[in-house]
Amino acid sequence: MSMDNTSTRRIFLLTGLTMMSTIACHSGKHWQGSQANPKPSTTVIQSMPEVLLGNTGVSVPVLGLGGAGQTPLSRQGQEKSAIALIEAAISLGIRYFDTAANYGPSEDYLGQVLPAYRSEVFLASKTDRRDRDGAWRDLERSLNRLKTDYLDLWQLHHVSFDEELTEIFGQNGAIKAIEEAKAQKIIRFAGITGHHDPDVIATALTRYNFDTTLIALNAADIHHPHPFMTTVLPVAKDKNVGVIAMKVPAYGRLFKPGVLKGMEQAMGYVLSLPGVHCCIIAAETVEQLRGNVQVAAAFQPLPPETMKAIEQLTAHVWEDNTFFRQWT
Repeated sequence: MSMDNTSTRRIFLLTGLTMMSTIACHSGKHWQGSQANPKPSTTVIQSMPEVLLGNTGVSVPVLGLGGAGQTPLSRQGQEKSAIALIEAAISLGIRYFDTAANYGPSEDYLGQVLPAYRSEVFLASKTDRRDRDGAWRDLERSLNRLKTDYLDLWQLHHVSFDEELTEIFGQNGAIKAIEEAKAQKIIRFAGITGHHDPDVIATALTRYNFDTTLIALNAADIHHPHPFMTTVLPVAKDKNVGVIAMKVPAYGRLFKPGVLKGMEQAMGYVLSLPGVHCCIIAAETVEQLRGNVQVAAAFQPLPPETMKAIEQLTAHVWEDNTFFRQWT
């Protein structure tokens, strides 16, 4: 497909999605819900606090479901477990779903459940391509796999180095794909994500009016020589950029003996940071997800003395809990 004509690109996207819808109808598996893929119960077991996500005007629960990590959502051959997890998330009140073009089968799994709830959920995906054409190819694939004709949020994924910003903002950089997709209403909001160098993310926020940023934040970050919380959060707050936190439990490492007692401290700490709007956390099981939602439902901002106490608990293990900062 030629990548030189945005009108042709839009027609391609809509035609492809129409074809998928037609095929689904003929096979008795239309995305908008059918006996082959019925809606699970939408009774909300826990009611989570909601926040306005920066200047987007969109209200989201403080907890969303991450689509990566060592979970069924990103593993091949885990379709049954992944679908059960997604359906449980919806019934528990999760409305923010995060995935990416390179998260294995994550988009495919989400595409089997979320279309029936499309108007009720905030759907975010990502591209790790830095050029315009490559980013467009990722977006087209994401839309097809997710069985939707738009994303609520499309993000530049794990931007880690200044050289990447040079390419992104260059003549044929990925930022052009973002602007074109936004103008064509294929995406509602644009974001940038990172977990390596906070200076790169802060610089990006000053160079472009991103709607959101997804950054690594946990109770050990403050001990790193170059924390995300002191580098990125002030810039994001000044520009009213929506901040979504990731790596909140550091893949569970924060729960080792002698560190944090549980998700109450891990999530409570991050959500209490000034300028953080919400967080995304992956779940390995429905039971784990249910526990996370219970913590989010009970969340109250922690007082300064509690925040300091939690930071002291992580002071001796900060390297183990910021291991994801090592990016090559």
